[in-house]
Amino acid sequence: MPATEEKNLKMFAARIRLETLKELKSMGFGHVGGCMSIVETIAVLYGSIMKIDPQCPGWKDRDWLVLSKGHAGPTLYATLALKGYFPMEELKTLNRPYTNLPSHCDRNKTPGVDMTTGSLGQGISAAIGIALGNRLDGRDSFTYLVLGDGECDEGQVWEGALFAAHHKVDNLIAFIDYNKQQLDGYTKDILDLGNLADKFSCFGWHANEVNGHCVKEIFYAIKEAKKVTGAPSVIVLHTEKGKGCSFAEGILNNHHMNFTEQQIDEAINNVQRFLEKQTL
Repeated sequence: MPATEEKNLKMFAARIRLETLKELKSMGFGHVGGCMSIVETIAVLYGSIMKIDPQCPGWKDRDWLVLSKGHAGPTLYATLALKGYFPMEELKTLNRPYTNLPSHCDRNKTPGVDMTTGSLGQGISAAIGIALGNRLDGRDSFTYLVLGDGECDEGQVWEGALFAAHHKVDNLIAFIDYNKQQLDGYTKDILDLGNLADKFSCFGWHANEVNGHCVKEIFYAIKEAKKVTGAPSVIVLHTEKGKGCSFAEGILNNHHMNFTEQQIDEAINNVQRFLEKQTL
């Protein structure tokens, strides 16, 4: 990856993080932790990898994204607005009455959202169906699926994993946001997940592990996964819940948080300073 492309993706990730924090500020609370940990992956997908057309969100030959951990919707909304799917001003309406940006993603409301999600565990089934449908129609598009690590407690995830491998759904690439925390605490204390890459590999998937905050590692892992034939792929993202948000990073109870105006302003200013340094 050229240094200029890597820098551009880092800056795109920072802009996504900035706009996501601004969205959350408008409410005074929200799913801060999981929104922040997935930023770099969404930046790589929409900034470099995915075949999309913001002027035609329903383009049949596009790549699809299923954000199964739908509570990270604000991150996706910020990305879609930055890509031109809808005006940036709409980000201020997050979770308000009559908004097109509800708390969890809704394909019937938000341009660019490919699947309604938020009921954890169900996104994998939708993603497999989309990928199979596109394959049957002869399209060369990929379906990308984002799972939470706590979400992997759900049995439906593993039923889907078996099904996708059995049917050789090689146009499906899943990501696991392995930030090692969930709503009620650390995943190791609630239901230990063990080695997720090994588990998916045993289920017949091509598996890889990367630093989920390194755009370069994410980029090359996706490129490798796209070359795999005869099996779905999973990329386990080692992330930190709340990454890049000064009052949430490193905090246990950061799944859904209330915060003060001073806290959110400090977090926003930190990201803005990073962007300013990158443009010098």
